[in-house]
Amino acid sequence: MAKGKVAKRPTRDEFVLEEIGNQLTEAYQEKSVVELTVWGVPEAVRGTIVKMDSRTGKVHVEQEEETQKVSFMDIMALNYPRD
Repeated sequence: MAKGKVAKRPTRDEFVLEEIGNQLTEAYQEKSVVELTVWGVPEAVRGTIVKMDSRTGKVHVEQEEETQKVSFMDIMALNYPRD
């Protein structure tokens, strides 16, 4: 029986989630450009973190003129672009 289920997001332990949270906070405070690897999104989300909304669990990433809202739980990794 084939079910049209979406693949489940990989689970991560508290240490990994805390580390990602710390990296996000640091990048937000320093207004650094970051690349977020987001679960279920084929390309990295690149931009500057302009808001971290604890109420909705979303991280707001500004890319030129548009702001993309990414769920914290979907962020798999944070990197700093080399260029």
